[in-house]
Amino acid sequence: MAVLICISSLAFLIFMAYRGFSVILFAPIAALLAVALTDPSLVPVTYGGVFMDRMAGFLKLYFPIFLLGAVFGKVIEISGFSRAIVSAVIGLAGRERAIFSLAVVCAILVYGGVTVFVVVFAVYPFAAETFRQSAIPKRLIPATITLGAFCFATDALPGSPQIQNLIPTTFFGTTAWAAPVLGVLGAALILGGGLTYLEWRRRRAMANGEGYGTGHLNEPELVETERLPSAWVAAIPLLAVVALNVIFTEVIPAIYGPKITATLPGLKAPIEIAVSSVTGVWAAQFALAVGILLACALAFPAIKRKFADATKVAVGGSLLASVNTASEYGFGAVIATLPGFMVIAASTSAITSPLLQEALSIITLSGITGSASGGLSIALGAFSTQFMEAARLADIPPAVLHRIASMASGGMDTLPHNGTIITLLAVTGLTHRQAYGDIFAITLIKTAAVFIVIAFYALTGIY
Repeated sequence: MAVLICISSLAFLIFMAYRGFSVILFAPIAALLAVALTDPSLVPVTYGGVFMDRMAGFLKLYFPIFLLGAVFGKVIEISGFSRAIVSAVIGLAGRERAIFSLAVVCAILVYGGVTVFVVVFAVYPFAAETFRQSAIPKRLIPATITLGAFCFATDALPGSPQIQNLIPTTFFGTTAWAAPVLGVLGAALILGGGLTYLEWRRRRAMANGEGYGTGHLNEPELVETERLPSAWVAAIPLLAVVALNVIFTEVIPAIYGPKITATLPGLKAPIEIAVSSVTGVWAAQFALAVGILLACALAFPAIKRKFADATKVAVGGSLLASVNTASEYGFGAVIATLPGFMVIAASTSAITSPLLQEALSIITLSGITGSASGGLSIALGAFSTQFMEAARLADIPPAVLHRIASMASGGMDTLPHNGTIITLLAVTGLTHRQAYGDIFAITLIKTAAVFIVIAFYALTGIY
């Protein structure tokens, strides 16, 4: 019964999210219903002492990343830089390689610090035009964007400034560049496997005489042909974010040492921060802040007219995304305190491999919550100490735990109730029935890559 209560609570949250209801509203409701069925007297205590505590803690650590990432993405968009990069890549690769071009463009933007929501809106008009001219079915656009924007560039490639690659740094004391060999291997497997699958689907469609299709919804107008910024100039802020992320990762510990102790006149006790727990997050924050300033400096005339309205949209989007994820984190924290969750946790502890145990736990929770960052935060919040101890006994470096955790979060999170997938389908004017099958195939490729990377490490010890 205890396990059934946990599963029912999770199923309820998935159902409400799938039906389009706010996770911010229904995550605490689902969590407290589970508590009420276990011990009604603990409902107010659990809400204030667990749900809100963990939710606030998540926002304290990660909201600046959501905010700066959204503002950076919006500045890159209104400056015309994102369109310039898209046009340059498509022109270089050729429209006959539309699937490859779109995946690479998405990956460049995501790895450069642009949030996935912004990427969807930025590349869709170009994707639609390119797929139409290449006679590729429109239903393959969402899967191609999923491959480029949601998979390898967010969490597999070392140094990614996306939140999925930064959350493990606060639990394992690592940096965004953890386990670079495993990350590059995972990215190559995902990209290669995804492109192979999508090209196979394209060839089958051509053999069946299927083209782009007609009667689609949300078809964009023809792409405007006004003069775009130089692609080389447009790439400067993105390259700066990547480079500065590396530099700040090394500079922050060198400046502050292992621990920061600061005394302020208005505080009764000094502030104490372990530098290893914030290096990855701070490095990404500083890099994104400089990237925003660079973009503004390079495209000031274009940005100044739209900056106020654009940043309002970005701030609103970052608030919604961060509070959604924080609510899921609070939900998971409550579920993790229940007897049924202890039974589930005990079943995963039977797995002898620390990396397999970690991967399966995160994949499961990311799929249940429909959120990579939410599932990752919940799993590491509940089990990171256990993972670290098991890894220590097996002589596995924290960097390997980081990379496997990050990659595992971005697999089954793209199930049908995932908010980003719902947004992607809405933007492209397609339905789950039309496009989700191919998205799920990419999801399976990404998930399989995690276990191949684990096997590679187990056989070679290289990370």
